[in-house]
Amino acid sequence: MSALNRNSANPRVGILGGGQLGRMTAEAARDLGIEIFILEREAASPAGQIVGPDHEVVGDWRDPAAREALAARVDLVTLESEFVAADALQSIVDRGTPVYPGPETLRIVQDKLLQKDMLQRAGLPVPRFRQVRSEADLLRAGAELGWPLILKARRLGYDGHGNATVDEPSQAAEAIAKLTGTTERREGAALDLYAEAFVHFAGEIAAMVTRGRHGSLAVYPVVETVQRDHICHEVVAPARIPSAVAERAREIAVEAVKAVDAVGVVGVEMFWLDDGTVLLNELAPRPHNSGHYTIEGCCTSQFANHLRAVLAWPLGPIDLVAPAAAMVNLLGTRTAPASPRGVAAAESVPRAFLHLYGKREVRPGRKMGHVTALGDTPEEALETARRAASCIEW
Repeated sequence: MSALNRNSANPRVGILGGGQLGRMTAEAARDLGIEIFILEREAASPAGQIVGPDHEVVGDWRDPAAREALAARVDLVTLESEFVAADALQSIVDRGTPVYPGPETLRIVQDKLLQKDMLQRAGLPVPRFRQVRSEADLLRAGAELGWPLILKARRLGYDGHGNATVDEPSQAAEAIAKLTGTTERREGAALDLYAEAFVHFAGEIAAMVTRGRHGSLAVYPVVETVQRDHICHEVVAPARIPSAVAERAREIAVEAVKAVDAVGVVGVEMFWLDDGTVLLNELAPRPHNSGHYTIEGCCTSQFANHLRAVLAWPLGPIDLVAPAAAMVNLLGTRTAPASPRGVAAAESVPRAFLHLYGKREVRPGRKMGHVTALGDTPEEALETARRAASCIEW
């Protein structure tokens, strides 16, 4: 029987995943009177630290019993990662507990080749791409798309994992080995990769689009993102781009979310070119790094609106509360137990807001927290965020 039939003063939402996105969603839920339950492999996860042990199911989403344990306690399930297999999500739906975004949306989005193909068939602008099932396919893709190109894994790629730049044909085998984890494959086995034309962009931009269960929309300001080694380092809102580019990006982002029938918050990453062209990069059907600034920067955060969307509540206003906002990620630089220093100094920076994720171990490039700052100009907000972030050492 569906958990929706349970009588409760407060709605109960389950989250598959207990990382920082689950943590910030749980924080937003408290002000909305929503109970959050987490499914995560280890106890006292970043999100589990917020909801407490009574609201944390310890287990793996791959385990049907663990999924059942979560689903039985909640009205609906959402997720903090697009890597949960669509079939696992469907099993939750089949037992009577709704999942948003739904399994079919995830089936498309979590396979980046299918995602690109769907967006292209919807008439949306994407970089040219080709499926790569062999080294010969990659060489043909280079001949058609030009060198360099970007070789990508179809699934499970994030923060630079699953991407490789291939500058010339002689690097093809090495790039394939990097993404497949081996220099040898079973004879005749097909690769699960695809190639994209290298985009010479003027900048990288993103928009957070919230879509409710009945089609309501809230589109946050288009932001500019600074990526290094495929990891987001900084975000500036609003983006310092021509207004026509921002409007085009907003239109494309909304149509992309509709094309995959997503419900909840979706991070839409894009490129803009010198001639004003906007190209879709990829979609993330959940709260997104490029939207963290909304916690202090907007009337309603991406996390609060995600919850509102999946619960079919009215969406909150998304206006900026200051002329500009910025975010700087706090990334690990070594491997060690997490022991942040400089917290008091960072928190003393006016108009800056420190968020630490409660992770136990620092690793190079791992997202350990972020700083948001408000300002009268984008430059001022970014300088303030950088100043506060520079106080933190791991």
